[in-house]
Amino acid sequence: QVQLVESGGGLVQAGGSLRLSCAVSPPIIIIDIMGWYRQAPGKERELVAMMSGSGTANYADSVKGRFTISRDSAGKTLYLQMNNLTPEDTAVYYCNRHRSSRQYWGQGTQVAVSS
Repeated sequence: QVQLVESGGGLVQAGGSLRLSCAVSPPIIIIDIMGWYRQAPGKERELVAMMSGSGTANYADSVKGRFTISRDSAGKTLYLQMNNLTPEDTAVYYCNRHRSSRQYWGQGTQVAVSS
């Protein structure tokens, strides 16, 4: 059974940082494409960052240079380091796993950035 459990969200002031974690079960393997998405109130869910099984990372233009996606060596945790946060980053953040044409989602973690 695939499980994705996010944590690390919270309230932070503009300019601050947060690190989101996603506990992944079973562990990430080479065919997995892992990603972080977010959904703000009244908006569609959007891709924030993604990482291929080989470790190549890609970012939305809005977060380039501020966010970093990574994973631990065991493939059991996916991270999203978020720096220099702005109120526009306020959203529910979701961990995503894409494997063999199937997608799996976590329950989401709320990030709120105050001005």
